[in-house]
Amino acid sequence: MTRMSVIVPAHDEGALVRTTLERMLAEAAPGEFEVVVVANGCSDDTAAQARAVPGVEVVEIDRASKIAALNAGDAVATVLPRAYVDSDVAIDTAALRALADALSSPSPARAAAPALRIDSSRSSAAVRAYYRIWALSDYRASGHIGSGVYAVNAEGRARWEAFPDVIADDRFVQQRFLPDERLTLPGHSFTVAASRDMGSHIRRGVRIERGNRALPAQVQLAGQDPAAVRYARLLRRVGARPSLWPSLPAYVYGFGMVQLKARAERRSPVSWARDDSLRSAARA
Repeated sequence: MTRMSVIVPAHDEGALVRTTLERMLAEAAPGEFEVVVVANGCSDDTAAQARAVPGVEVVEIDRASKIAALNAGDAVATVLPRAYVDSDVAIDTAALRALADALSSPSPARAAAPALRIDSSRSSAAVRAYYRIWALSDYRASGHIGSGVYAVNAEGRARWEAFPDVIADDRFVQQRFLPDERLTLPGHSFTVAASRDMGSHIRRGVRIERGNRALPAQVQLAGQDPAAVRYARLLRRVGARPSLWPSLPAYVYGFGMVQLKARAERRSPVSWARDDSLRSAARA
């Protein structure tokens, strides 16, 4: 029996998508997961690379849009619970299976994700320092859902119809669930590669911040404390760990520049501005 649908939007991800899919399905039984890859506006071999993995259904659409890809995947997928997985993350079969288990039993609306692991092994010292502080932020501590992987049960998916035309789909989904409706799976994780340098980190951060700010207030079920309260809590956590003090300037710079640039660019169109260093390394 198919346990869960998995939708993978992919735009020009030929260098990465096959590895992602093979890792996801390495220990899966035939038909255990319904995997739908939506190649959106691709100019490379993303679709061919995805079709090379047994058990994967590929949908191709002309528009280069993650939101269009998510909606196209939803139109094809037949199973709930349902996971949405970015094509550049590392997640294994056991984590997918745990998501299916957590969301398959009858329950109120739920969203779930494995724990997020940031791989900064190839990043600059400044980026590594930034993430040491970021790991203590409220965003990570209050039922973090998103950043590359999230899943919902049938009741949870009923909280919205089609994905709206927003940039921050993961933030949109997270805010449809109150903190006590979000599950972070103990013992399971997925990995996202950090940017190689602070400049790349800031460019990606500006896109994320502008996408978050563009979310309409009426779609946000869960609120958050004022910024001053959240920053004060973070400083208290850092203050209690002297070993982290040397990392604080890198965090303040990385965070502050993202906020300043996001405000300065608020009237210009939001571009995806993804960090392609991981894809370049994979092609090499």
